[in-house]
Amino acid sequence: MKNNSRMMLKRIMLLLFITLISQQTFSQNFEITSPDKNITLKVTVANNISWSASLKGNEIIKEAKIAMDFSSGEDFGVKPQVTHHTVKSFSTMIYPGVPHKDAEIKDEYTEIALTFKGKYQLHIRAYNDGVAYQFLDEGNRDRDVNSEQIQVTFPVGAKSFFPQESTMYSHNERAYLNKNISDISSNEFCSLPVVFTTDKAKVLLTETALHDYPGMFVRGNGNTSVDAIFPKYVLEAVDAQSQGDRDQVITKEANYIAKVSGKRAYPWRVFIISDDDRTFVESNLTYQLARPQAIENTEWIKSGKVAWDWYNANNIYGVDFKSGLNTATYKYYIDFASSNHIEYVILDEGWTKSTMEILDFNPDIDVPELIRYAKEKDVDIILWALWKPLDANLKEILETYKSWGVKGVKIDFIQRNDQYVVNSYERIAKECARLELLVDFHGSFKPSGLRRVYPNVINYEGVKGSENNKWSKDITPEHNVTIPFIRMAAGPMDYTPGAMSNAQRQNFAVKGKRPMSMGTRAHQVAMYVVYEAPLQMLCDSPSRYYKEQETVDFITQIPTTWDETVVLHGAIGDYIAVARRNGDTWYVGAMTDWSSRQLELDLSFLKAGDYKMEVFKDGVNANRFAEDYTVETLDVNQTSKVTADMSHGGGWSAIISMKKD
Repeated sequence: MKNNSRMMLKRIMLLLFITLISQQTFSQNFEITSPDKNITLKVTVANNISWSASLKGNEIIKEAKIAMDFSSGEDFGVKPQVTHHTVKSFSTMIYPGVPHKDAEIKDEYTEIALTFKGKYQLHIRAYNDGVAYQFLDEGNRDRDVNSEQIQVTFPVGAKSFFPQESTMYSHNERAYLNKNISDISSNEFCSLPVVFTTDKAKVLLTETALHDYPGMFVRGNGNTSVDAIFPKYVLEAVDAQSQGDRDQVITKEANYIAKVSGKRAYPWRVFIISDDDRTFVESNLTYQLARPQAIENTEWIKSGKVAWDWYNANNIYGVDFKSGLNTATYKYYIDFASSNHIEYVILDEGWTKSTMEILDFNPDIDVPELIRYAKEKDVDIILWALWKPLDANLKEILETYKSWGVKGVKIDFIQRNDQYVVNSYERIAKECARLELLVDFHGSFKPSGLRRVYPNVINYEGVKGSENNKWSKDITPEHNVTIPFIRMAAGPMDYTPGAMSNAQRQNFAVKGKRPMSMGTRAHQVAMYVVYEAPLQMLCDSPSRYYKEQETVDFITQIPTTWDETVVLHGAIGDYIAVARRNGDTWYVGAMTDWSSRQLELDLSFLKAGDYKMEVFKDGVNANRFAEDYTVETLDVNQTSKVTADMSHGGGWSAIISMKKD
């Protein structure tokens, strides 16, 4: 009996030992750090895949669980087994075809590549300004993606700048609500990008390299975690009863989010991490992680400014013809653009026979004559079109527009984020690249990497911009100094600045046909430096601009693409000051919320030498009359420190050029 007891005890001990060893083997831990050693990324592979991130020793992302569920074959992150892993450091340079903020981007990171049983990989990287990961399917298989799990848990007390949505059928033009993460319920969700704030740092979550896959949204859980959610695969969409030319009702969806085929890479999930708000403006992560450029020749892609009609409702005056949607009015726009060296005029809604008949003209607008007249004046034409009719007859419509001699298209009311529409963005971009046409996506989701693949995708809306002044009081100076840190981190944004009717809070009124902006004139001018937009609008009436020639002369000196960007000051929702270089000239823009503010600007970013600085700033009475401004010229050098003195809702801009001998 004693021998039997001893044998039984030995067996129990052996089983315990084997269990302990198997558990240790089953749980695998990996760790990498960013090149500057400030960000530490830990990956755990056990019953699932999870990772965490810390900045300077402070836990910022407590845990992120990631997985993918498929209709057949191996799921990703379910009882995963690592068969191989590598850790490598990379450093190279990227030279964008169209430089949105920097002509040279240093792409430097540490990457761990995990290969799993079941023919899939996980690549996860640590950059100096954040982390990112991507699943890769190495199996040659056709299947459906049922769901993708991304559950991110933050430390207790974390908050969010939350661009809350009511539906995934959306323009993605939202205000950023300041909410405790624990107060965001499972019924509340937002579009991307979104920022989360901990006691020690902030995290901006977005995605890039989005191809043949639905766009991501983020939902609350009523605790310290958030989950990714996705629009389902659309099986049927019908015209809405009201505005059926542009709006749809999705009547039938699949129980999966995507249909996939063969080997492929899934989108990069991007987490910009910093304890300095300036990082979110300077970061190029969404561009770095995008797929490489697909076209060789980019010399035909001409950035620039656009005289825009829709915001000001074609309201021109002091002329001898009736203004409106007619040839004479658009010739007036072309004359204005030509006399001010503005590269483009857009024909927005109204130039077509109807919004669905976009190959035929409004009988009051002679489009061929306008294109001919514009070329004579060294101005190019961009045409507006609804997405629905364009998508239905893409090749014929774009080839026709090209044959007319237009230079680009503004595609509006896209509104969806499902797999079909993500693919439609790419079809449009590719076809326009073939025809050498620019693309400005409106009623759209945020930039998600396509602008690197096809640099002719020169701008996106997906932002609550100045057009909202026509019907709401949403576009406050606080909103204007929030979006550069959040929405603009994803890429350029067609906010459409340039309002000449400016008002302080107590004087603002909603006037649909005669819109005004909140904040000062100098606040509007500063947007041309602060906001990235290779295709940048001037939203107001040419008639008003002629009366404000001094302001126009300052704005039209400011380029729309940049060789270098340095953020001098920044706090989300409070203030920003950005210096950008184009060639040998520097441009500085500063903006504040409703608080008057003084920011000291250190000009040490200049090279040695003597410079002339032209300043456009709030006038002494701008706190009462928002259109009051002052222009002055100063002598400066790289040792100079100047003060940007801004009124309530104010701004400050400078053009700094080296003096000639």
